[in-house]
Amino acid sequence: MPGGRLTQQERQQIALGLADGLAYAEIARRLDRPTSTVTREVMRNGGPAGYRADLAHRATEHRAHRRRQPAPRSANTPALPHGRDAEAVRAYEEAFTTLFMQQGLPRMASGVLACIYTTDEGSLTASELVQRLQVSPASVSKTVALLENMGLIRRERGEGRRERYVVDTDVWYQGMIAAARSHAQLAETARQGVGILGPDTPAAVRLENIARFVDFVGESMVRAAEQARDILYAKAGTAPDDTAEPGPV
Repeated sequence: MPGGRLTQQERQQIALGLADGLAYAEIARRLDRPTSTVTREVMRNGGPAGYRADLAHRATEHRAHRRRQPAPRSANTPALPHGRDAEAVRAYEEAFTTLFMQQGLPRMASGVLACIYTTDEGSLTASELVQRLQVSPASVSKTVALLENMGLIRRERGEGRRERYVVDTDVWYQGMIAAARSHAQLAETARQGVGILGPDTPAAVRLENIARFVDFVGESMVRAAEQARDILYAKAGTAPDDTAEPGPV
């Protein structure tokens, strides 16, 4: 309907229209909206090449939330540890969630990861996630199962029969190693093309240069990941000796 805030369904239609190469005016006509509304929506959320309906909807919700006057803290609401500003923490979690979404994770999975990463313990129970995210237990259960299958979190037995969901810090190291393997496979495939297309041909030279480049990058990634792995487990205020920055000579 004309007027009012765009719905998530309308944003999905805008994304589909952009993917089909439709002009803003045609997308607006199909939505029964002014062309200026569609134009403004797209340009403030990544432009025609980077527009994503889920991220655009989330950004709008975030802006609307910031415009609302924050409710006074209840006397029963516990203060955050270390004197943290609750509003600043919430805004940071929103930004972290959006970043995970930009990396391709679903919205709910991104929110769960952001919540766990920003706890001092690095873990939360299902009930704690339900309370922090204000979602149903079923949504949390489905999401943690997805993140477990992706190797991004793991379960630990907590007090009593409760399970805690823990972010596996080593996943960052494993991700780098997996990316390096992918580079090695790309280099191998490129070099196969060199023999097929004929040495010294322009196509073969191009493929050989690609192979050399990704070989170098992949090997550098493995060396860097191995050298820096201990950083993932460094305690506050400490730094592994091997990764300390060199001083002046």
